[in-house]
Amino acid sequence: QVHLVEFGGGSVQPGDSLRLSCTASGRTFTGYHTGWFRQAPGKEREFVAAIGWTFAGTLYGSSVKGRFTISRDTDNTVYLRMNNLKFEDTAVYYCAKGRTFGEMSSLYDYWGQGTQVTVSS
Repeated sequence: QVHLVEFGGGSVQPGDSLRLSCTASGRTFTGYHTGWFRQAPGKEREFVAAIGWTFAGTLYGSSVKGRFTISRDTDNTVYLRMNNLKFEDTAVYYCAKGRTFGEMSSLYDYWGQGTQVTVSS
């Protein structure tokens, strides 16, 4: 059974940092790109960042560019470093894996259950 699990969410204040991690098990994800998405209450799921498998290219959503960094450690561990967090970053963050690199959620075949990030004062 395939599992993607996100770690590292929590409650922080504006300006703080968090690092999320995404681990995978249950199959080999060779050739799969990894994306991070988020969804706030009452809003649509939003693309955050993605990292390619073969070329290590990265993509970022406009609202997080310059503050968030996606990186890859091992075959199955991907990180999202989030700096200078803002109130509007509050959401459930999901990692996902798919064979086509891009921003659309429909490109991703496997999804984690999500981890809550809350930014409040």
